[in-house]
Amino acid sequence: MALNCAILAPNRFEEELFGIEGGPDGAGRRTGVLERAHGGTLLLDEVADMPMETQGKIVRALQDQTFERLGGDTRVKVDIRVLATTNRDLQAEIMAGRFREDLYYRLAVVPLRMPALKERRDDIPGLAALFLRRAAEMAGLPARELSADAVAVLQAYDWPGNVRELRNLMERVLIMQPGGSNEPIRAEMLPSTVGESAPALLKFDASTDVMSLPLRDARDLFETQYLQAQLLRFGGNISRTALFVGMERSALHRKLKQLGVTSEERSAG
Repeated sequence: MALNCAILAPNRFEEELFGIEGGPDGAGRRTGVLERAHGGTLLLDEVADMPMETQGKIVRALQDQTFERLGGDTRVKVDIRVLATTNRDLQAEIMAGRFREDLYYRLAVVPLRMPALKERRDDIPGLAALFLRRAAEMAGLPARELSADAVAVLQAYDWPGNVRELRNLMERVLIMQPGGSNEPIRAEMLPSTVGESAPALLKFDASTDVMSLPLRDARDLFETQYLQAQLLRFGGNISRTALFVGMERSALHRKLKQLGVTSEERSAG
């Protein structure tokens, strides 16, 4: 059972949590999520949005796994596991007086931190492909693939909206972008906000007259911009970049030094 604390009005929390006793014969009785989750799991989603008054009342219920329905005096015993999620810093919320410390320690038995999407860029290709397939199934459209340059831009973007933003973007590009199912979605088909907010990935210097350069200089220019782009894509991680481009780590270090790619460029993005 799940209770989304972010969408409930303050006066609805206790009713949703504990339920209503109803009349003497049980008429009008309504069970809350604590009771309906008996024998299973209760998810308190965005728990930091729970009113302080309700926080105080739920501490004992979680501790003893007993409570009273609103309007009743009989204690209801439940056996539940409780999960809680939040996108806020609860320690900061406690310091600001917006979250009860006793509730925090009651919930934080096994704390789990989910890294932001920008901290796990290797997950982006698989997630994007999954969301594209799901969007195609729901819309009754043929599935489409992402080109390598589109994937690289997605991996370089910082995703302030995390996974939800990625999912919504995949639904948007599937519906809005022209082309058949055999034509991959390329980087230029992505919204400008993604390309502009991401590092300057795969945007080679158009002002350079490549045809005026000797082959060696043109090749060095391409290698420099290509490796800069791949470094940005992998957050400056030399080992992951070397694995992707098919070079030994030490060889990549030498190549970067030879091309004059600085440490600042390596860690950019």
